[in-house]
Amino acid sequence: MVVLWRLSSLLVALALVLVPRTHGWSKEGHVLTCRIAQGLLEPEAAAAVENLLPDYANGDLSSLCVWPDQIRHWYKYRWTSPLHFIDTPDNACSYEYSRDCHDTNGVKDMCVAGAIQNFTSQLVHYREGTSDRRYNMTEALLFLSHFMGDIHQPMHVGFTTDEGGNTISVRWFRHKSNLHHVWDREIILTALADYYEKNLDSLQEDLVGNFTDGIWFDDVASWEECDDLLTCSNKYANESINLACKWGYKGVEPGQTLADEYFNSRMPIVMKRIAQGGVRLAMILNLVFGDSQHGFAAAS
Repeated sequence: MVVLWRLSSLLVALALVLVPRTHGWSKEGHVLTCRIAQGLLEPEAAAAVENLLPDYANGDLSSLCVWPDQIRHWYKYRWTSPLHFIDTPDNACSYEYSRDCHDTNGVKDMCVAGAIQNFTSQLVHYREGTSDRRYNMTEALLFLSHFMGDIHQPMHVGFTTDEGGNTISVRWFRHKSNLHHVWDREIILTALADYYEKNLDSLQEDLVGNFTDGIWFDDVASWEECDDLLTCSNKYANESINLACKWGYKGVEPGQTLADEYFNSRMPIVMKRIAQGGVRLAMILNLVFGDSQHGFAAAS
């Protein structure tokens, strides 16, 4: 059973003045995931999301999707740091919830898959209105939205010893980086510069077009398949470790320069994962906030 963490008052406004740290998708990746999701919300879910966002967000979920990265090192929120990733056994190229979803102290459910399950469970209580104040619904929404991005970043379900590629130093074209950061941000920024004149709106338009009537159109139904919302995060984690093995780690040696060949072959993977994260986040929010809630049980 997923631990139902209880949260205190929201400190989003203060978090906005911090300089973001790069964890999970970069700011750009998380913004794209949340924009895609919000654009796919049904009316009831869209109203619930807008109601939960603070006024200064102006109804824009993407404006706060990086918030969990900004506050993860605050004393109050330090407990959330293990929730951004999953460490799997080196070279096993597999993920098992019972084996892998824990923090460095062995505390169960403390990983990104457990976090998604937990915050999804909390949001079910939104329908109960003011009668249930055990959970901070705004924080639950922001954490869920962020972690749905993280779990789709393949290196966030990476190997334990190298911390998902964080300790594998490489060069990205002409500058120093590490393998994790290449997948977090370098590929996205290079794509933006090379193909979109650094315009995030244009990249978003292409991603949406690819699944509404383009190359991913026939795949969307399978992306949204989910028999039980509280375990579907395990499916997403398995996808990520498989991609990390096949495309992230493969052929990479410490100190290596990664350039055109790596970028051109991996960029489509990154873009598809961002789109999948957005489509699936919308699916969850539509089910949680919609008229019917089939496939999962409310938290107790």
